[in-house]
Amino acid sequence: MAYEGMIAESVTINGNNNEPISAYQARPMGPGPFPGVVLIHHLPGWGEFYREMTRKFAHHGYAAISHNLYHRLGEGHPDDVAAKARAEGGVADDQMVGDTHGAVAWLRAQPYVNGKVGLIGSCSGGRQAFVYACRRDDIDAVVELWGGRVVQAEDDRPAKQPVSPITMTKDLCCPLLGLFGNDDRAPSPEQVDQHEAELKAHKKDYAFHRYDGAGHGFFYYHRPMYRVEQALDGWEKIFAFFGKHLAG
Repeated sequence: MAYEGMIAESVTINGNNNEPISAYQARPMGPGPFPGVVLIHHLPGWGEFYREMTRKFAHHGYAAISHNLYHRLGEGHPDDVAAKARAEGGVADDQMVGDTHGAVAWLRAQPYVNGKVGLIGSCSGGRQAFVYACRRDDIDAVVELWGGRVVQAEDDRPAKQPVSPITMTKDLCCPLLGLFGNDDRAPSPEQVDQHEAELKAHKKDYAFHRYDGAGHGFFYYHRPMYRVEQALDGWEKIFAFFGKHLAG
């Protein structure tokens, strides 16, 4: 068998307003060049699942980084830090965009990256990935996994997320892949319909896949919501999508 290895480690990057934030990166051994992927973690926090997901991308030939949007809330168990984030109303969209830009810029600066960078996030991170792809033009592809609150109700305009992401659709900068469970309520199938209609109206390059028998978070193997067949199919679609737009 050919030798196989990867490097995975914690790093510090410059986030919003050049503030240092923590991140976790993984890449295959060797000079590359490798396509890049930035991972935006979900509301449950910057924990084990996202580290494993980062290494999964490295195993498949990507240089990947997952930055900690909750860095400013302090150290501690991811569940405890996530509870603080919920109590404070999550992360401001402006701060998220700045932190994510820092992760994108860090990847682009690495000599082993091929110049292509994609973005992926789930749950709140799916919403944030979509927002980023509409507010900046420095990524080449984006994957939205069951992004909650892409469609925000009129009475859902908190100070930290004042603009409904669906209204930003016209500014989407790159191809989009969306994966959703038909049993989900956030986003509901009706909200996914609205999301798709807006993408069609603006003639965006996108593909949505909806799974029967799956609800929210159906990739999360450590939770009862896991659906193995749908998750395996979803991963195949992610790697085909990023393979086309980043590795090709």
